[in-house]
Amino acid sequence: IVVFKIKTYHPAFICYDMVHYGHSNQLRQAKAMGDYLIVGVHTDSEISKHKGPPVFTQEERYKMVRAIKWVDEVVEGAPYVTTLETLDKYNCDFCVHGDDITLTVDGKDTYEEVKKSGRYRECKRTQGVSTTDLVGRMLLMTKAHHSNIDSSDYQEHTDNFGKVSQFSTSSQVSFWGHSPWTGVSQFLQTSQKIIQFASGQEPQPGDTIIYVAGAFDLFHIGHVDFLEVVHKLAEKPYIIVGLHFDQEVNRYKGKNYPIMNVHERTLSVLACRYVSEVVIGAPFAVTKDLLDHFKVDLVCHGKTEIYPDKDGSDPYAEPRRKGILRTVDSGNSLTTDAIVQRIIKNRLLFEARNQKKEAKEIAVIQAMKRQEEEKTKERAQAVL
Repeated sequence: IVVFKIKTYHPAFICYDMVHYGHSNQLRQAKAMGDYLIVGVHTDSEISKHKGPPVFTQEERYKMVRAIKWVDEVVEGAPYVTTLETLDKYNCDFCVHGDDITLTVDGKDTYEEVKKSGRYRECKRTQGVSTTDLVGRMLLMTKAHHSNIDSSDYQEHTDNFGKVSQFSTSSQVSFWGHSPWTGVSQFLQTSQKIIQFASGQEPQPGDTIIYVAGAFDLFHIGHVDFLEVVHKLAEKPYIIVGLHFDQEVNRYKGKNYPIMNVHERTLSVLACRYVSEVVIGAPFAVTKDLLDHFKVDLVCHGKTEIYPDKDGSDPYAEPRRKGILRTVDSGNSLTTDAIVQRIIKNRLLFEARNQKKEAKEIAVIQAMKRQEEEKTKERAQAVL
């Protein structure tokens, strides 16, 4: 049996900074190409040099990637440009990247060397999700309290977020069009995608069935630390995550929450190695019927606030009564709100980053078009 060691690199701000289900799907596809998946994650300084300010620290990003269930190993501080020397250092047969392009600060393809050597593989980019889109959604929250944002307004904002103005010094970008790799498209959930992400494993005899519920919005390192601690509560844990519908989350969180819809949140949670099952659209109150249906042994909640149900009642009244409710201290106080504040604080930097990123991508697209036109012209002349 030939064992493939796969080295996966990607621009860290886009790929492994604000980790979302699109990144997880890339890693799932990469793992399917071989047997052992090694993921390289860049340092903060490398990201800042080539892309712009990261939302999460390198330590947070290392842990987030390790929590994705298809990842076998993480290389901390991986070089931004993937070379044959790097592949050989970690005994990798080839590297995998999405079907978008990644460029250095000088506009060069970071995979040029491995592509020429034939040690490069490509997987499909997940449509409908991008870091740009998520950042745009978060920035919209800053004005949700004083304006109504309908779907057309949101689409206009996400289409324009980080784009170069027609009056700017890089106006040629607007003239040429938008980069297909930085734009926003609609995510459509399918049953096949859920099956690909789900473990498909039923609880086994001797398993401790643990139930946790919440929004798990913008699935982040705070969620990972919480689930990791919950996972350690039993020798054979089977963790079921109940995800609330969007309307329910908005009821108790307000503003423009949730940032990710329930379909997106489902895939994000399913990609976590500590999660065994997800209840999509779980009831807000943890009822006797729910506990009996899943044969729940333990219900856990973090140290965050427990919001009351619509009628003002305690949603955890039943597990409290049964004595199976446990408050878990993950040691991490990071919340979705805190992430939003990080984005808002650095809004101008993120928008500037997107402007530079798209300008470089469009320059490459134009160069590729010119090359193709020249080849077509040469073929036509050869026929004559």
